[in-house]
Amino acid sequence: MADAEKLGSESNQTTPRNLDTQIRSSIPDDEADLEKSDLTTTKAVLPTVEAVNDDPNVVDWDGPDDPEKPINWTAFKKWKNIFVISSLTLLTPFASSMFAPAIPSVMRDFNANSVALGAFVVSVYVLGYAFGPLIIGPMSELYGRLWVYHINTALFVIFNIACGFAQDLNTEIVLRFFAGFAGVAPMTVGSGTIADLFKQEERGKVMSAWTLPILLGPTLGPVAGSYISEALGWRWDFYTLSIAAAVMFVIAIALQDETYAITLLQRKAKKLRKETGNEKLQSALKPAKKPTDLFWSSIVRPTKMLFLSPIIFGLSLYIAVCYGYMYLVFTTITELFEKQYGIAHGNVGLTFLGIGVGQFLGLFVFGGMSDRSLKAQAKKNGGEMKPEYRLPPLVWGGIAMPAGLLVYGWSAEYTVHWIVPIIGTTIVGGAMILIFMPIGTYLVDAYTRYAASAMAANTVLRSVGGAVLPLAGPKMFHALGYGWGNTLLAGIAVLMLPIVFVFLRYGERIRTHPRFQLDL
Repeated sequence: MADAEKLGSESNQTTPRNLDTQIRSSIPDDEADLEKSDLTTTKAVLPTVEAVNDDPNVVDWDGPDDPEKPINWTAFKKWKNIFVISSLTLLTPFASSMFAPAIPSVMRDFNANSVALGAFVVSVYVLGYAFGPLIIGPMSELYGRLWVYHINTALFVIFNIACGFAQDLNTEIVLRFFAGFAGVAPMTVGSGTIADLFKQEERGKVMSAWTLPILLGPTLGPVAGSYISEALGWRWDFYTLSIAAAVMFVIAIALQDETYAITLLQRKAKKLRKETGNEKLQSALKPAKKPTDLFWSSIVRPTKMLFLSPIIFGLSLYIAVCYGYMYLVFTTITELFEKQYGIAHGNVGLTFLGIGVGQFLGLFVFGGMSDRSLKAQAKKNGGEMKPEYRLPPLVWGGIAMPAGLLVYGWSAEYTVHWIVPIIGTTIVGGAMILIFMPIGTYLVDAYTRYAASAMAANTVLRSVGGAVLPLAGPKMFHALGYGWGNTLLAGIAVLMLPIVFVFLRYGERIRTHPRFQLDL
């Protein structure tokens, strides 16, 4: 026993008193708080850890204030990592729409004339978003965040370079799909990184900084893409993007850190085994399952969360429809402003900025009220910070979305002054932020331990909406016109609005009901 105590002293580790202490000292303080009121979080955390009791061979954090614990890192170190993932997150959705203004040139070069196929070349990238998270999200919870970021950034660069060299439309479509598959990594894992680094009451502004590029990227992409393709040809859209992504890859290697507590404790245990020669040392968060079983359960987890949790499915379905609307607007803007308003091809990308302005306005509204509203509601309810307190801004977004579609559609139908349809797209952009941000922040707060998998489930359905709905756009607007076409979309959005009020009022009851607790 003396030898064991000596080894514990030499390795500078704190021997945990019991399993509960091990768990709670190894996860963020806010996650431990969530366990008190969130059955989903409790069930998600406990089964993943192997009980080790009072064992001097268990490697844990050196107390709750251990500076090596990600939640205790300095503000500079935390925000350095947020800067990297936000920059990576900007590039990948940027690529989703950067290609859109060049589609007529691409179709001419490849001797194709199908309007639907032209739209699919753009949206197939977003379809890659739908499949990537099913692998990428769980991998980040199995092997840590850092290598998932690095490997997928490298693949993103490779596939975009290949897109620039494609010699036929089929090859272009396949390469675009895989570029989207790899590019979705920062959008999938970013929420997990934020959960690793920040307490619940701090996440609102951080989620704003990280989420804005997800929506701003598709807006800025056509602006840059229209000028690049006009001056250098459409292939340079991909080359320019690849150069920018390669630069960010180098920066990420230099600046980015691993933030996942389980991976960091495993590294600490491995280091101590090497230093002390004691092969019995193990992480306090050692997985209870075999690696193979853990791999498959991690892969299946997002699918289970999507289809077995009413909360995740309902909110994901709602955001999928709204996200699809945004991409549907993207696919119509170029044709509308070139043909009906006579704007030159090189300048038509500027008309996408209306959505970007709306997103900035929505971001300021959300950033100003989210954390403040959370704390105010918690104060009224005995200090308990429930994830449902993130949802009120969603009501305003749900109302603004159909309003923006109506303004855009009917002003385009009667060719009202060009600023009016752009105002409509501005409202749509602001609405998208007020829908996207509360849902994303809510999922991180409600499923902290498995935030990456929860967001992966959300991204799957959202991306299907973003990929499929734009394909119906050309035929729908040809049959109904911009006015009635957008009225149909607005009507569907209004019919889905009750989802928001149901989860706002009954979300906690549904989320914590024993029937909907998942064995993850």
